[in-house]
Amino acid sequence: MEKDDLKSLVTQMYQNLLEHIDSQDNANKEQVINYLRDAVNVVSSISDDKIDSIEHAKSAFDNAYKEIATKSISSYEHTNKKFEQLTQMHEKTMSNFSDSAIDISSISEKFSDIQNHMMDEVKKANSIISQLSSQVENLERDSNLDALTKVFNRRALSSYLERICSQQNIKYELHLLILDIDDFKIINDTYGHIAGDKILIFIANILKKTLRDGDKIFRFGGEEFIVILNRIDALHCHKIATRLLNLVSNNKLIYKGEGLNVTVSMGATAYTNSDTPDTLIARADKALYKAKANGKNRIYSEVEDGA
Repeated sequence: MEKDDLKSLVTQMYQNLLEHIDSQDNANKEQVINYLRDAVNVVSSISDDKIDSIEHAKSAFDNAYKEIATKSISSYEHTNKKFEQLTQMHEKTMSNFSDSAIDISSISEKFSDIQNHMMDEVKKANSIISQLSSQVENLERDSNLDALTKVFNRRALSSYLERICSQQNIKYELHLLILDIDDFKIINDTYGHIAGDKILIFIANILKKTLRDGDKIFRFGGEEFIVILNRIDALHCHKIATRLLNLVSNNKLIYKGEGLNVTVSMGATAYTNSDTPDTLIARADKALYKAKANGKNRIYSEVEDGA
């Protein structure tokens, strides 16, 4: 990793640490130590031979803190529910003793103080939940990783293609594949959105396990993925696409004891020096449309002249 990359990463970690401290009412030494320990783990896991190691490291760092915030939300929600249960128990107790020959006034006053204290805690918990939820939304917006599948997201795709296209004359072949899960709406309607999410993860895992380190995987949106194949010719691009197609169709996702068969359709195209991100994706999307129109579970290619 270059010196400028390291400086950029350290600067981001420093800024994140300050934001983390500012977000806490009572920040302490242990929180800072845990933050720095996580930072060490992120830096030590960076692969120097990755083309975009610095972007991936920053994304991993942001994503790690998104998960921490999510866990914090879960913890506060649990506390909130407990307080609400205590409040209900208090009200029930008051109701049971309302007709008893004891000093209801004194007990009621004490219980009232307890209830007010608990309700204040509930309000504080709700406020913290709201703040953490907002932080999670910001992290998801700024991260380069898709929260569900842990592949790069559309924001990262735009940045990557802008960088490629701005070079114009790259000295190697680059191919773009766009994958669309066949009949995904039917799957969601039949088995539910949880099953749909598991299928997206299933497809992403096949892509990650099959492709080379230099290839890039992005979740384009919904049930679509985009794969960038670097330094490869058209023949080998088609072989890889065919292999992916077969791996998806020949493997079943087990959901609630039932094997779900999934297929994908693909559109492929090659980068040309005159391409913009939009023209490159549009050409692949045109090929995908042909694959869908001609029976799905297949690959079509589209070259510059539309052949």
